Amino acid sequence: MSGEHTPPLHTLRQGFDPADELRAAGGLTRITIGSGADAESTWLAADHAVVRQVLGDHRRFSTRRRFDRRDDGGGPGLFRPRELVGNLMDYDPPEHTRLRSLLMPAFTQRRMRRLAPLIDEIVAERLDAVERAGPPADLIELVADVVPGAVLCELIGVPRDDRAMFLQLCHRHLDASLSARRRAAAGEAFSRYLVTMMARERKDPGEGLIGAIVAEHGDQITDEELRGFCVQVMLAGDDNISGMIGLGVLALLRHPEQLAALRGDDRSADRAVDELIRYLTVPYAPTPRTAMEDVAVGDQVIRKGETVLCSLPAANRDPGLLPDPDRLDVTRDPVPHVAFGHGVHHCLGSALARLELRAVYTALWRRFPGLRQADPDLPPAFRTSTPAYGLTSLTVAW
Repeated sequence: MSGEHTPPLHTLRQGFDPADELRAAGGLTRITIGSGADAESTWLAADHAVVRQVLGDHRRFSTRRRFDRRDDGGGPGLFRPRELVGNLMDYDPPEHTRLRSLLMPAFTQRRMRRLAPLIDEIVAERLDAVERAGPPADLIELVADVVPGAVLCELIGVPRDDRAMFLQLCHRHLDASLSARRRAAAGEAFSRYLVTMMARERKDPGEGLIGAIVAEHGDQITDEELRGFCVQVMLAGDDNISGMIGLGVLALLRHPEQLAALRGDDRSADRAVDELIRYLTVPYAPTPRTAMEDVAVGDQVIRKGETVLCSLPAANRDPGLLPDPDRLDVTRDPVPHVAFGHGVHHCLGSALARLELRAVYTALWRRFPGLRQADPDLPPAFRTSTPAYGLTSLTVAW
């Protein structure tokens, strides 16, 4: 029917799985993103080996080239829109190396472990809310849509009194069901708040991520870079973890034999979380890569200036990565999946993501050992209007 919106191939899902059309695309296939004047032809990579090759080769596949194709050298003439300054995914080395080296100490496993008691406290408070609300209770509304934002506010250092407003602006900016004008207005207000926060942290650094970076590297990083990095952290971390919480709980409810791993030691719980991350892979694709020169990928040559979009869900269900990839098996040894990306742009917050997910999954079944879907015959309400896949609701009883 003319006028219908056709979702891009790389975003198509069937329940927990990548859509058959996406998986049939193979190593590399040509697709068109957008329509009309905004239509753009790109390569789509769906095989694990191809995705790792493209994401792992930052010299020949750039994340920045899409901003100004006239900039052949990436020198002083480099164009970068204001809202992307500080977003690590939009930098190549050596710019990327400099900025990431300043930010990485805030995401060490040691620092993440110090956040663990705060994460446990946030999760416990949300499970209290679940208990008060039900049964039945909507885990998406009460847990999945709240925990990630609260944790990120703790990480960044957003004062408690500001968090509800701050997160509302973040969610509105992400919500594709809103008009472009409303999303832009929310994004501008979100950005203005961060600018004010930067000024405050420069004067009196707090204990959050911004305060720590300012205290240690204040003269090496600009407010605009810090603001852009915080935008990236909030927009990526909130949506991805929300999607993983909802889908992970539903997957475990449908595979109750897998729950024993979450009740075991830390190693078995960590392995279970990693397998859920691989199996579900909620981000559709990272920043497109643009070839800086002609590059042979398998038996295909990607010409200079052409872009490649990498499907992370399809790559993580590739039989070349592991046997029986469509089976959820939380006892598997971890495999080199690409749910957090690969190469120099591997997700800086991956340790935090794993910590949050383990806290939620383990605490949920410890509190509600009889957890079940309130209406198992009701089809899941999958979320497709935000940058990461997920559920719009999941009503449970116990």
